[in-house]
Amino acid sequence: MSLAFVAVIAGLALLVWSADRFVEGAAATASHLGMPALLIGMVVVGFGTSAPEMVVSGFAAAQGNPGLALGNAYGSNITNIALILGITALLSPIAVHSRLLRRELPLLALITALAVYQLWDGELSRFDAWGLLAVFALVMGWTIVQGMRGRGDALGGEMAQELECHPLPLGRALWLLALGLVVLLASSRLLVWGAVEIAHGFGVSDLVIGLTIVAIGTSLPELASSIAAVRKGEHDLALGNVIGSNLFNTLAVVGIAGAIQPTAIAPEVLSRDIPVMVLLTLSLFVFGYGWRRQGRINRVEGTVLIGCYLTYMGYLFVTVGGFGVA
Repeated sequence: MSLAFVAVIAGLALLVWSADRFVEGAAATASHLGMPALLIGMVVVGFGTSAPEMVVSGFAAAQGNPGLALGNAYGSNITNIALILGITALLSPIAVHSRLLRRELPLLALITALAVYQLWDGELSRFDAWGLLAVFALVMGWTIVQGMRGRGDALGGEMAQELECHPLPLGRALWLLALGLVVLLASSRLLVWGAVEIAHGFGVSDLVIGLTIVAIGTSLPELASSIAAVRKGEHDLALGNVIGSNLFNTLAVVGIAGAIQPTAIAPEVLSRDIPVMVLLTLSLFVFGYGWRRQGRINRVEGTVLIGCYLTYMGYLFVTVGGFGVA
């Protein structure tokens, strides 16, 4: 059991490190190949920050642990909104600009509703999975078109500034890209193995481990990028990171896992985890539209989000008997 804990800690640390190297190398390589900074920000960085969830869930599904894959995806969505936005808002209130309310938040709500509809029959089939991946491809295509028309968000400008301030030679960029990818794959396998061993050792389901330890660990890149964005005054970028990550998780992460290994949806996912995810998504609308003021997530609302997360974690702990029963 102690070896499994070491594997999880080492896997998470290497996962976060390798994801950062992968993004840095991929962004610099794309810049050398002539890709516009806006598309690098939307596509490369978007994939990079969600790469831990995608790779971990892919390995979990391939190894016959689909509960861990689903727990990672939906747990990461819950963690992104309740914990990451909560912590970020405590450090600095997050302004919610009108473009997010008009476009990104409604899109996230629509995608979340689609995911709930597809899973409500209690099964994630390959047909469902490929449907999610098809919608993901459409969303990415639409986002790229909007970006090329000059309607992108702050991410493109931020990426351009980063690439200008920290240029990398092509050779070093390719080395970082390859190193990040190799370590990302290896650390994901290590993390999945350790998480499954801990789940078996404590007698809990893979789903619970995915919702807790794995979800928090794979969401660390979003936490780091959101805090950095708010400190620079890029509120759009901070909230956009979370919205984009949740879109990736709901469509691509679940889609990849289901395409690899179709699975029955545990009843508690439909009665507990998805409703929490839906309510947290709707809370972004409440905070965003505000009441007689510019929409923002202030410190009080950040505290509420963190309180919701701690309540959810406490409920998980209690309902599985202190992590002592399945």
